[in-house]
Amino acid sequence: MTLPEPFSFVSGTLPLLISIPHAGVTLTPEVENALTPEAAVLSDTDWHIPRLYDFARKMGASMLKGNYSRLVIDLNRPADDQPLYTTATTGLFPETLFDGRPVFKTGQTPTPQQRQRYLREIWHPYHQQLQRELDRLRAAFGYVLLFDAHSIASLIPRLFDGRLPDLNIGTNGGASCAPQLEAQIIASCAAQNTFSYVVNGRFKGGYITREYGKPALEQHAIQLELAQKNYMQEEIPFDYQPDNAAQLQGILQPLIATLLEWGSQQKSLS
Repeated sequence: MTLPEPFSFVSGTLPLLISIPHAGVTLTPEVENALTPEAAVLSDTDWHIPRLYDFARKMGASMLKGNYSRLVIDLNRPADDQPLYTTATTGLFPETLFDGRPVFKTGQTPTPQQRQRYLREIWHPYHQQLQRELDRLRAAFGYVLLFDAHSIASLIPRLFDGRLPDLNIGTNGGASCAPQLEAQIIASCAAQNTFSYVVNGRFKGGYITREYGKPALEQHAIQLELAQKNYMQEEIPFDYQPDNAAQLQGILQPLIATLLEWGSQQKSLS
């Protein structure tokens, strides 16, 4: 019997797919029973991201969300678990939390057979659906935009020094999207002075951005890692803060609009 519902998906009407790989909180029984007390609170979840971007779904964007916790398997890591960063990070099957504390109780790490099942029944279905939707949208519009949506606590000394900028844009060093699109995104961020931002800083883009960003094929990918302090409580119980979130959406909506406007202009020129 296969694992249930590896992802949630809504098909849209725009040439835009929003990927949300790390908002899931579902656990398999063997993972749930083996978590340390510190890991069991699922602090490394990208909390409330579907809610934060629901405006884009209402606009007509497709939305793909992973349902399982990244402590089961990380959908934004390559299947061969090759490291994406030379600095501290977590892998396909995380053994430590972002702060370095262990995920699993001693001797209770899932078996290789269990993890191969997670790869087969959670990771692959998510990526197959992602590719299907990219193919559908590119066939329909002649191009497709992939927005990989993430968030993280603003202070994690093990991963980065000091406080993280509010908006962390990743384009794999400019390789995952057209340079003109990157320039438009930067201009959109520069047009406001409420939130700090950086491009290709600590977070240059994970596996999804790097693998599916293929501008030569008119498939453009951008990752946005948000500092969670701007829309939620960063400590337990990780509550959503509607007033702060609404202010943050005041920059997220123009960013999404910039993507769509750029795509529309490119199509009109082709």
